[in-house]
Amino acid sequence: MATFQKFTDIEAWQKARKLTFEIYEVTKRAPFSRDFELRGQIRDASVSVMSNIAEGFDRNGTAEFIHFLSIAKGSAAEVVSQLYVGLDQKYITKEEFERLFALATEVGRKIGALMRYLRKSGIRGAKFR
Repeated sequence: MATFQKFTDIEAWQKARKLTFEIYEVTKRAPFSRDFELRGQIRDASVSVMSNIAEGFDRNGTAEFIHFLSIAKGSAAEVVSQLYVGLDQKYITKEEFERLFALATEVGRKIGALMRYLRKSGIRGAKFR
């Protein structure tokens, strides 16, 4: 796994950014756009994935980074759950669901892989040098 100089170097963050863009795109359209609660919740969850990766990275401690990655991974799962609601309510097509489901799942897997790597690496973070 590569060394990161900034959070934007992290592939999981890059994919989370794409997920957030895609979520915003589908939630702009009616009827999704009129369900204010679900629209807001799925947008917040997708933004939370990116934000928690960034915040955890800038904490400069591996244990804290892993903690924030765990929150980000949970938010990715929340997006998946909310996609099911969007599908069930016919706010998104089956094809959109499958594409977004795959992307959100990939983000969660990448976050999990990064967490496993950090746990095994022995890296403690910049604040402990």
